Amino acid sequence: MPVGTAFHEKTLALCESLNYREWSGYYTVSVYEMHHEHEYNAIRNSAALIDISPLFKYLITGNDATRFVNRVISRDINKVAIDQVIYCCWCDPEGKVIDDGTITRLRENEYRWTAADPSLRWFQQNALALDVKIEDISEQVAALALQGPTSGKLLHEVTDASVANLKYFRVTRGQIAGVPVDISRTGYTGDLGFEIWMPWKNAGKVWDELIKKGKAFDIHPAGMIALDIARIEAGLILIEVDYTSSKKALIESQKFSPSEIGLGKLVDLKKDNFVGRDALVREKKKGGAERALVGLEINWNDVEALYDKMGMAPQVPSVASRAAVPVYRSGMQVGKATSTTWSPTLKKMIALACVNRDQSSVGATVNIEMTVEAVRHTVSAKVVALPFFNPARKTAVPAT
Repeated sequence: MPVGTAFHEKTLALCESLNYREWSGYYTVSVYEMHHEHEYNAIRNSAALIDISPLFKYLITGNDATRFVNRVISRDINKVAIDQVIYCCWCDPEGKVIDDGTITRLRENEYRWTAADPSLRWFQQNALALDVKIEDISEQVAALALQGPTSGKLLHEVTDASVANLKYFRVTRGQIAGVPVDISRTGYTGDLGFEIWMPWKNAGKVWDELIKKGKAFDIHPAGMIALDIARIEAGLILIEVDYTSSKKALIESQKFSPSEIGLGKLVDLKKDNFVGRDALVREKKKGGAERALVGLEINWNDVEALYDKMGMAPQVPSVASRAAVPVYRSGMQVGKATSTTWSPTLKKMIALACVNRDQSSVGATVNIEMTVEAVRHTVSAKVVALPFFNPARKTAVPAT
């Protein structure tokens, strides 16, 4: 049975819909009101507050901490400065992705590592013979994502930390309501935003202060439905939706190399040996990955024509779909779309898809399956570059 996060009492009082879901053993709000419109608009137009405490969090310390991190991930941690955050993935010996997450270099040999799935056992297996301590701090550290165009101005009002000139994927420290916090310029929305890390036991004070001071900045607590739409617009993948962890895959086709899910830039084959490197070298020598992550813009005229043929007005679900559907080219299946949504900002129907590499060129036309009245049809779609939405404010400095 799920349990509440450090913010459960706060979110429960605001969750009019009582629409919750389970995330890593915790209750997580799907939508606060009866519809997610205000929450999504807060992400894109003002400030949204999202409880991300269910993320798995690990503290890595010890003389060999840096060596250990470099052994596991495909990026070179030696290129990462103190108080810098990186997005990374880690692979099994066959070069297939186990999980993806962020690593913050707190000190020379101290790191905070986040993951979607539990990773303690895998980390411990790869720490043999190293002077390294790996602590699961998931229940000690609470986390909030503060996302949206006014998030920087709000933080400037509530914390003594220097946030105005905080660069993208960097971290600073300070206090909110007397509680010590780490504030990173990161997020899962593809917009200007921050993530706030704090002691679990005092997290409620931080929430209250952000909500109180945030009224002037049109703050709204936001749930997973709004977040899902935003992350698809940002071209950000989700484990067990856009790819399957190699640890959970039942067949080979369910396993993905980093390049097959858009993470090829996170692989540094020039660094010291890491788990999966030999397999990834072989993949490169063979000409690269067999599949590629692409963005699809679905032809709305085709959608309208399809519904018109059925005598119906176009009907598109307001929530993002996580159901995989086939993608075709010339009558042959060439891949699958894994996340599909209507983008309120772009006014387009978009999807993340994994397709055969030879069908992944930007501008190519494919067909995607769409079911209307229990009858399967196809509509055309164009392959486009990711992300779909990439505002300058996301990385702008100053952030306010």
